[in-house]
Amino acid sequence: MTSTVLIADDDPVQRRLLEAMVRRFGYGVETVEGGEPALDRLQSVDSAPVDLLILDLVMPDLDGMGVLGRMRERGINTPVIVQTAHGSIETVISAMRAGALDFVVKPVGAERLQISIKNALRFDALEDEIRRIGRKAAGALTFKDIFTRSEDMMRAVRLGERAAKSNIPVLIEGESGVGKELMARAIQGGSDRKGKPFVTVNCGALPQNLVESILFGHEKGAFTGATEKHTGKFVEANGGTLFLDEVGELPLDAQVKLLRALQEGEIDPVGARKSVRVDVRLISATNKNLIELVQKGAFREDLYYRLNVFPISIPPLRARRADVPDLARRFLARFAAEEGKRLRGLTAETLSMLSTYDWPGNVRQLENALFRAVVLSDGDELTVAEFPQIAAHVEGFDVRVPPAPAPVGAAQQKEIVRVEVRDPNVLRLLDENGDVRKLDALEEEVIRFALTHYRGQMSEMARKLGIGRSTLYRKMKDYGLAEEHRDGGADAA
Repeated sequence: MTSTVLIADDDPVQRRLLEAMVRRFGYGVETVEGGEPALDRLQSVDSAPVDLLILDLVMPDLDGMGVLGRMRERGINTPVIVQTAHGSIETVISAMRAGALDFVVKPVGAERLQISIKNALRFDALEDEIRRIGRKAAGALTFKDIFTRSEDMMRAVRLGERAAKSNIPVLIEGESGVGKELMARAIQGGSDRKGKPFVTVNCGALPQNLVESILFGHEKGAFTGATEKHTGKFVEANGGTLFLDEVGELPLDAQVKLLRALQEGEIDPVGARKSVRVDVRLISATNKNLIELVQKGAFREDLYYRLNVFPISIPPLRARRADVPDLARRFLARFAAEEGKRLRGLTAETLSMLSTYDWPGNVRQLENALFRAVVLSDGDELTVAEFPQIAAHVEGFDVRVPPAPAPVGAAQQKEIVRVEVRDPNVLRLLDENGDVRKLDALEEEVIRFALTHYRGQMSEMARKLGIGRSTLYRKMKDYGLAEEHRDGGADAA
């Protein structure tokens, strides 16, 4: 799903013009006639969130400045582009001080509006990422940081919100890379343990002989090499949350101690003479089917039922494709800032391709793909060419690998190839040397495409191309297409 742009303007002609332009840019559009309905739409919880507001400053019921003021009062952070018929410097300064990101003067040109929209969405995505990183560091992530348009993901978020209101043990299930830790952090951020320690343990990465020491701690001299006392993860998380990722990887002997810690609220450090009381909220996660592990004897049944009190299932990214464009824009904003690159966004073709791919590695794979694309990019937008591995697996995109000349005088020749990825329905504007192609070459390609697309129906071709039938015949003759047409069959018009 593309970004949703809300247009608030009392002039029906302006609304229709803006709506047509914004739709042509590839965004979803909604329109309202004034300031009050604009605020109502921005605060609606039953509809998809609005990504950008284009706001007229002069409206009869509640003008643009009034809307900006109420947005600030109500904590609405949707980016705003204001439009004015006069463009006086005083008006612009007042709007910017009130929270607008940019302004345009009526009637706005298509190119100016498109650049303004892309810049506003990029700035908003970057601000969101910065705020999210800050809240993560402070242990204050909330469910607002889980931005989704998917009903399945919204259902998981609603379950998380309920779990956050108590200390009930939570088991988060889902494939690797879907965001199980993000859900766990949001549960803590929405609970009374907000801002307290959040300790993460990857159970699959723990050495078998050190699992108990790492989780429960040990006394000095408890075993060979124990030269210092170690408190353990449970004590580190005291008063806060302990997140056990991939809990199905825990060995059976450690599972026994974990069960006692959950039941009694106390742990036994290795080599200690007495137990230690701990106050820990436990959230566990797994990418495996724990009940199958129980049946195989690899996971304790009593521990399974102790952990699986409140299960939350996170859907894979391929089941929530509507989230891909928003996630991609946020990753792009962060990586572009980190790499010092001025990237406005992703092309419509690129977003379409990314939304079509199945993403076996889920959100983590998408994040890494965007990082690589940002590093590879040379332009001001990410195109399909920056995602060759993804394009190779998406139907409708052609991956061509032309052979490169072998290096002269090399003892061991290495083949260097340039991967070009193109949507087959996109007209190529540059030639092999990087120069703009000549108009007659472009015209010939368009007519050749139309000849195939409309199956040689000359009347239909002429009408769709906007030229006379005789002109079409003449151009086909000039480009040598008339002979091909006669060989292929007579006009079926």
